[in-house]
This record gives sequence, C-alpha cells and structure tokens, in this order.
Amino acid sequence: MSDKPKVGLYWCASCGGCEESVVDLAEDILAVVDAVDIVFWPVAMDFKKSDIEAMPDASIFATLVNGAVRTSEQEEMARLLRRKSQVLIAYGSCAHSGGIPALANLYEKERILQYVYHDASTVDNTEGVRPQAKHSENGFAVTLPRFRATVRSLGQVVDVDYTIPGCPPTPRLLKEALFALLGGARPPKGTVLAPDTALCDECPRRDSKPVDLHFDAFGRPHTTLVRDDTCFLAAAVPCMGPATRGGCEALCPSGNMPCTGCFGPTSRVLDQGAKMMSSLASNIGAEEPEAIRSVLDTIPDPLGTFYRYGLATSLLRRVHNSQTDSPQS
Repeated sequence: MSDKPKVGLYWCASCGGCEESVVDLAEDILAVVDAVDIVFWPVAMDFKKSDIEAMPDASIFATLVNGAVRTSEQEEMARLLRRKSQVLIAYGSCAHSGGIPALANLYEKERILQYVYHDASTVDNTEGVRPQAKHSENGFAVTLPRFRATVRSLGQVVDVDYTIPGCPPTPRLLKEALFALLGGARPPKGTVLAPDTALCDECPRRDSKPVDLHFDAFGRPHTTLVRDDTCFLAAAVPCMGPATRGGCEALCPSGNMPCTGCFGPTSRVLDQGAKMMSSLASNIGAEEPEAIRSVLDTIPDPLGTFYRYGLATSLLRRVHNSQTDSPQS
C-alpha cells in the first residue's frame, strides 16, 4: 500500500464544471497524481460508496467536495466524507455558497416538482407519475434519494475546513491550494483559499473606474457597448467586482463580461448581494421614489444578478414558507 496522502473528490448538486477544472490542470495533473493517491473520484474512476465506508475514519488526507446539497444522498455522502477525511474542502461556488442550484430556493419544493413532472412544455406525463422515494414492482423494491425542501451549501450540512471558491475554481488556485496543504502549510480553519481583496484590485479595467458614479439607468452586456479598457460600472452595467473576492485573474472582465460574483464575498462583506445593491442604489441620480423605481426596473433580474451564486448563505437564504422551513422536509 502506497504511503502517499490519500485524496478524494466528490460531486453533489452542480453542473460538473468543477470536476472538469481538475482536468484543466493539464500537465500539472501529473504532478498531483504523483504526489497523492486518489482513493475516491466516482466521476472519473470506478469507486463505490462501500470502498469509502470500509476505510478507517480520517484516513483520507483531503477530500474536495463540489456542488450544493439538495438530496438525502448528497447529505449522506457529505457526512461520510467528513468522517473519513482529515481535511474537507468546499470546492467551487455551489459547495461554498449554494451556487446557481440555490436559486431554486426561490420556489417551494412542491412548485418545482409540479413544473418538472407536469407543467413543463416538454413533459408528456398524462398519468401524472412522480418518482417516489420507495417503490416496489414485481417483488423488487427500489429507493431514490429524498428531494429536500432547501438547497444548502456544504458548510451548512457538515463542518468544512477550507474553501476554494469559483465557478469553477481556476487551475492555478487549485494547484496552489493542494500543494500548500500537502507541504504542511495549513492556514487557519475556515480560510477561503483565495486573496481576501476585491476583484477590482486585479481587474485590468480598474484605472477607468470613476470615483463618483451616477446611474440614470442600467445596461446589460448584450445591450451596451463597453470598450475593453472601460470599467463596466462606468458604463452603467452592473458588475459584482466591488463586492467579490479576487483570485480568478479577472477572467470575465478580460473577456469583456462583467463579474457575476462567483468567488463570493471578501471576509469584510456580510452579504454579497446586499453590499452590491447598496453600492449601486447609493449612486442613483434620481431622487423621487417613482423615478428611482424606474431606474431600478432597468435591472430585470435583481436576485439572479446579485445572488446568482450566494443565495443559500445570504441573509435572504430562501423564500419563507412555514411548511418548508425545515431543510430536512
């Protein structure tokens, strides 16, 4: 048996981009494979849950879990991997703060199931069948994971040691984090392994950001022509850079797209979406309520704009419903 540190990777509720980001290490993945034994990576290799259950507790050096937690199976795997791992890392936006899957928290569970299995235009389900958690047919019993009422971040389910943010994290960030941990350099528990500075500090457009902003209306990337050397906020296009942690190498602004906030807030920001809304609202030129409302109406999707990745861990968290307040329901 190799004495190299054991590493695991697991995928909960996410798009799979975080899994691909590991492959994006390119030739550096050879150095990672040379330094560790990958003992669990179901998306890439044939590992079973029973393989992990058979391992002694804390026998895995580090496990990277990407994706939010929505189902009972994801919750069970998060708890199992927590027990088997010395270091548990929330890898990517969905594990960090719920990510895009957490936008489903805007809707009650019943409404989601009704749409997916009955009302969507592409559904052909005349008998109104829905998947059941337990079902028996011809003497055979099958089970499915339970669909929880609320999407949660990994840290809202189990104790998390570190976070590597991003949608997905960049290869450079992943490589630096892995080799820092393997080298014995463990930062304080709870550290987000990315610079604790705003994205604006590393944005190539930062010199064009005005000291005083003034908004009479907001534009969108496909309706507003923004020069590649101009701050998006100077062009009145909402950009989450001031409220977002840096470390992504400003990939979106460099590609002529505003920051959408996937690295989450810095340690000095309590609520990323509220921080950005407050910043924009304080610079609206209009003073009368109706005129202010007209300016705000030019942002067609405020929640999707300001809480795209962080609704689960925000102060808002989800729509309130007395029947679905428990995430276990």
